[in-house]
Amino acid sequence: MKGRLLQVVPIVILSTFVVFGLLQLVPGDPAYTLAGEVPDPETVQRIRKLYELDQPWLLRYGSWLWSAAQGDLSSSIYTREPVSEMLWRAFPHTLLIVVYALLLATVLGVVLGVIAAANAGRAVDTVITGIVSIGISMPNFWIAMILVSTFALGFQIFPATGAIAFSKDPLEAIRYATLPALALASSGVAEVTRQLRSTMVEFLGATHVRTLYAKGLPMSNVLWKHGLRNVAVNLLTIIGLQFNRLLAATVIVETVFAFPGVGGAVIHAATNKDFPVVQGVVFLLVLIVLAVNLAVDLLCAAVDPRIGRR
Repeated sequence: MKGRLLQVVPIVILSTFVVFGLLQLVPGDPAYTLAGEVPDPETVQRIRKLYELDQPWLLRYGSWLWSAAQGDLSSSIYTREPVSEMLWRAFPHTLLIVVYALLLATVLGVVLGVIAAANAGRAVDTVITGIVSIGISMPNFWIAMILVSTFALGFQIFPATGAIAFSKDPLEAIRYATLPALALASSGVAEVTRQLRSTMVEFLGATHVRTLYAKGLPMSNVLWKHGLRNVAVNLLTIIGLQFNRLLAATVIVETVFAFPGVGGAVIHAATNKDFPVVQGVVFLLVLIVLAVNLAVDLLCAAVDPRIGRR
């Protein structure tokens, strides 16, 4: 566990360094945008000096990293709003649709995976496997547009864009988050179903399972009690990976739904070379991914103590 904690620092440094370096390749100069439609050379130079854009990028990265280590994520170049305040406002929206999508993916994936495993080689298994294959092949943004066209613009059941804070109106917040969560969950359901089916089929073919049947246990008991218990470690690992993937996929899905989360914020910031905002989002997401991975490891060790002794 100490080794995992020690990995946090180099991973954060490497990931933020790579992103900061790649941003230098984006065409354009923020100083010209801030200077107005007809930028004056002196004005541009003054803006570059004010925001330290005239400094070498390695020096600017080092300055940002030192400030971030002290809890200061700097401020947006364009709005001058502290990045920490921007993340505090936007991240709850992103977290809502990610958790919502993860719950949908886990529940539906587990049910479909167990049903497919229990009927391996039969028509039901073939249908579920086929649907899962389609779900994996379709990109999230395409599903998002289909959902908007059908349930927002067509039937007008759910709103097409925007969001409401969960703390203000939980039910309405969930209603606004439903379509983005469904778009995110589509690939997650497929992945959980496929992985769980594979592990459950292997479990059902084990020798001790035949003993359970010989004792007179019903198949439902074998599947839902003994089966899920035996594949719990694999299932927890899949769920942890899905959370990280869903978090990354919000960048595109939030753009389609004009959802005010960190995904839309980082795209706008990257387009305009707003370095502090991009670095702040990357810093936050890296920490969340590392925290989720650590939590999954702890849960797996609790389920199977042998893992903690490795």
